[in-house]
Amino acid sequence: MMAARGPRRVDVVLGAVLEEHGVRDRIERMGVLGLWPEIVGEHLAAVTRVKGMDDSALIVEVRNSAWLTELSMMKEDFLERVNARLGDVPLERIVFVLAETT
Repeated sequence: MMAARGPRRVDVVLGAVLEEHGVRDRIERMGVLGLWPEIVGEHLAAVTRVKGMDDSALIVEVRNSAWLTELSMMKEDFLERVNARLGDVPLERIVFVLAETT
């Protein structure tokens, strides 16, 4: 028989389950999705949209090719800003892609 451990906090149990299944870091990284406008500012947020995450990369759609070129040259700066917010679970890269037109 297992010894009774007593009550455990949900956040502790959930954290252990996420860690055991290897998704804790990915979930913490996803926190940046809502922070993008704050990190890059209102002007750049107006021409970009975070599309999602791919492992440790942030995928960002850009309105047009001129902005794609400009932002691609600045991606290291953006990566530093994002990682400063993420702390212990840094991203490895930011990928800018041209937004699909419909």
